[in-house]
Amino acid sequence: MDHLDELEAQSIYIFREAYRKFENLAMLYSIGKDSTTMIHLARKAFFGRIPFPLAHVDTTYKYPEMIAYRDRMAREWGADLVVGKNAAAIEAGMGPDKGRLTCCEALKTQALSQVIDGRGFKGLFLGIRRDEEGSRAKERVFSPRDKNFEWAYKDQPPELWDQFNTSFEADTHIRIHPILGWTELNIWEYIEREQIEICPLYFARDGKRFRSLGCMPCTKPIDSNATTVPEIIEELKHLKTPERAGRAQDQENAYAMQKLRARGYM
Repeated sequence: MDHLDELEAQSIYIFREAYRKFENLAMLYSIGKDSTTMIHLARKAFFGRIPFPLAHVDTTYKYPEMIAYRDRMAREWGADLVVGKNAAAIEAGMGPDKGRLTCCEALKTQALSQVIDGRGFKGLFLGIRRDEEGSRAKERVFSPRDKNFEWAYKDQPPELWDQFNTSFEADTHIRIHPILGWTELNIWEYIEREQIEICPLYFARDGKRFRSLGCMPCTKPIDSNATTVPEIIEELKHLKTPERAGRAQDQENAYAMQKLRARGYM
């Protein structure tokens, strides 16, 4: 087995263990490369099907290409796509001009909480990685939240030698991270090997491409001429800037981002 085989096998094990242990699960689908890779892994784990809904939080600020890709792929996968939005906040004029972290709290965190509450989801698969951003490095594969979906990042269960704790109190909400140990380069190498179709915004047009996808006012492309997956892989081997350098909310105070995630942000 090579390194991608090992990562794939562990992710599939995590999916199956979570599905065996917890009821009423869903997967957060952000439309990006990580969650798309995660869906591919889930389909491998469950013999071509996705046995839980895909939950997408619609801030109404996403790039049109993202929404078109989301809808087309959900149809092709035969997925149960659940789209949630904080309609009250949107109608009240919430947007990045109110403060980026305030906007994320209202249009992402609160909207996600509404989806979880409305559908009674006991657990949620998320496509986050430890190398992606500082607060995510503190996560566990099986990460407990309280009844308000809040994360006590100072009180997480140990996960030594890939021994995962899956025994929690009945009212615990679980966040499950099947690709937590992957890197950005691993994701792209796996996309190339598995021939996974991803959102076209990742490929360069007119000397620009997106390295991370988010809301239009807060996500900027990077300078790039990479128009294929192999070219992106080669480019990543030489880039020195952080993956989420183009995400404006990540440039805010690091502790503010950690507190935002503690309240339920992805």
